[in-house]
Amino acid sequence: MTTTINSPSPETGSDRPPLLTRALLLRFVSLLGSAVGFNLLLSAVPLYAQESGGGDHAAGLATGALMLATVVGELATPALTARYGYRVVLAAGLVLLGAPALVLAATGGMAAVVVVCLLRGLGFALALVAGGALTASLIPAERRGEGLALVGLVSGLPSLFGLPLGVWLGQHVGWGWVFAIGAAAPLAAVASVPALPDRTRAAGPSVGLRDGLRSGALLRPATVFAATALAAGIIVTFLPLAVPSATAVAVALLVQPGAMTLARWLAGRHGDRRGPAPLVLPALLVSAAGVLLLACTGSAVAVVAGAAVFGLGFGVAQNATLALMYARVPPSGYGTVTALWNVAYDGGMGIGAIAFGAVAGGTGYPWALLLTAAVMLAALAPAWRDRRSAAAQ
Repeated sequence: MTTTINSPSPETGSDRPPLLTRALLLRFVSLLGSAVGFNLLLSAVPLYAQESGGGDHAAGLATGALMLATVVGELATPALTARYGYRVVLAAGLVLLGAPALVLAATGGMAAVVVVCLLRGLGFALALVAGGALTASLIPAERRGEGLALVGLVSGLPSLFGLPLGVWLGQHVGWGWVFAIGAAAPLAAVASVPALPDRTRAAGPSVGLRDGLRSGALLRPATVFAATALAAGIIVTFLPLAVPSATAVAVALLVQPGAMTLARWLAGRHGDRRGPAPLVLPALLVSAAGVLLLACTGSAVAVVAGAAVFGLGFGVAQNATLALMYARVPPSGYGTVTALWNVAYDGGMGIGAIAFGAVAGGTGYPWALLLTAAVMLAALAPAWRDRRSAAAQ
C-alpha cells in the first residue's frame, strides 16, 4: 500500500476554509442520534438484564455481546461502504442501533437481551465507521484537527449525560421509556441521511482493510492510541474500586473527560498549524504519567491530578493519531482509517479492563497501575519510529 502524508498548511486567517458547512451540520444530526441511542442504553441494558433475574453474569454477557458485535462490525464496514456508499450503510446502522431496542420493552428474556445487544453493536459499528469516514470527507484538510475536536465534543456530550440518565430513567420512570427513547433517537436521525453527500467513488487508489493492516504508517499511530485507550478502560472500570475516597473518584471521573475535551480541541488547533505527527509521542508520555499518579490511590490529590494529566494526554492522543491517519490516506481510505482507529479504541479499552482485573487480584491496584504505565511505555518504540519516519518525509 502506498501512503501519502499531507502536511497541513499554516493558518493564515482569511484563507481558512469554512468548517461548519451545511453538510457537516446535517451530519451532526445522525452523529447525535447514534450517540444518544448508544450511550443511553450502554449502562441501562446490563442493569436491566441483572434486575430481570440474570444476575452479574447477565450484565457481563450483555456488555460482552455488544462490544464483540461492535468490533466485528467495525472490521466489516469498510468493505460495505466501498460497495454501497456511506448513506446506505449509515442509515442501516442507525436502524439496527435503534429498532432492536423496542424488543426489550416487550420481553426481558436473556436470549432476547443478547440478540438485541448483538444487533445494536453491529448497528453502532456501521454508523460509527461509515459516519466517521463521511465526516472526515466533510472537514477541510487544513482544519482537520479542529474539525475532529468539534466532532468529539458533539459525540462526547451524549456519553457524559446519557450513561447516568439511562440508569436513572430506568429506575425512576420505567425501562420502557429508556428503550423507547434509545430507539427513537437513532431512528429519527435516519431522516437526515438522504441529504448527506454520498462519496462512494472517492478520489485516490482503493485502500481496503487488508491494505491498512499492512501499512506501518497507519498501524504505528493506531498502536500508540491503543496503548492509551488501554488505560482509559482501566480507569473507567476500576477507579471506583481502587480508590477509597468516593469524593476523589467522583471528582476524578469528572475532571478526566473535561481535560480530555480541552486537550482534543487544543491538539486540533495545534495540529492544523504544525501537523499532528509531533504530538503523538508527548501524548503517550503524558498519558503514562497520569497513570503513574493514579497509582497513588491513597492520595485524593494525586488521584485527581492523575485523572487530569491522563485526560490531557488521552485527548491529545485521540486527536493527533486520528488526524495523522486520515492525512496518510486518500479519501478512499477514510473508512479503513476509521475502522482501524475505532478497533484500537474499543479493543484497547476491553483488553485493558480484562487484563487489569486479572493482574490486580494478585498484585493489588497500585502495583497493577504501575505495570499499566510500563506496558503503555512499550508503545514508545512505534511512537519514536513513526516520529522519525514523519520527520524524514
